[in-house]
Amino acid sequence: MRVLVLSDIHANRAALEAIREECDVCLFLGDVVDYALEPAPCVEWVRRHATYAVRGNHDHGVAQKVFLQGAGGYRYLTGVTRPLTVERITESQRRWLGAMPTSRMLTLNGKRYLMVHATPRDPMDEYAPPDVDFWTRKLDGISADYVCVGHTHVQFILQVGDTTVVNPGSVGIPRDGDPRAAYAVITDDGPVLRRVEYPIDETVAAVEAADMPDLAKQMLTEILRNGRLERKAVNGRPAEGNGTVETPTG
Repeated sequence: MRVLVLSDIHANRAALEAIREECDVCLFLGDVVDYALEPAPCVEWVRRHATYAVRGNHDHGVAQKVFLQGAGGYRYLTGVTRPLTVERITESQRRWLGAMPTSRMLTLNGKRYLMVHATPRDPMDEYAPPDVDFWTRKLDGISADYVCVGHTHVQFILQVGDTTVVNPGSVGIPRDGDPRAAYAVITDDGPVLRRVEYPIDETVAAVEAADMPDLAKQMLTEILRNGRLERKAVNGRPAEGNGTVETPTG
């Protein structure tokens, strides 16, 4: 069996369409929306192609129309792009985002999979580093061969006892310095992390055409082209770079 694992598309249609892996099952780990500016086709792709999907914090925020104000970094970009996201999806798509479960346990080819966006204890918001001690605590009492998570926008595979934790990274908004679309494939031989190039200029063009502040366009373009945010200030105040992530806006 070939399992495709995707997370954190963030409305980047061009990046999503560049992933053309053949698979028997597609798992989606949350955050279809926000940041990039083509949410509707991304929602429809997940609805059609994801065999199983869970809700991310951005999906929840859009579904509930939670509008943020942030002084810097990714929180600022969430505040700017969320109203545009809500405008650009249908009510049916918004309800679908809110109806996704926050976790799923399933069996595929004799293996037990747990799917969450962040961590089993805090499915939508907790930031989870690739640290064995951290994950040993989070997996206490959980019986699974694979725990599939997203949220950090950084790829990793971590063996914790009998459980393999797989973070496929971000399809649309990587934060590890590699702008290529990230994903994972799990087969009988185990998990493999993969990257694929995509036409970034298409996503940048959609950002440039949007009605939002020039600063937000500049920041999003920087992230898309460099795979990280280096900008140090927004409105004269410090902005977090790649090394500091505000968990509500992963």
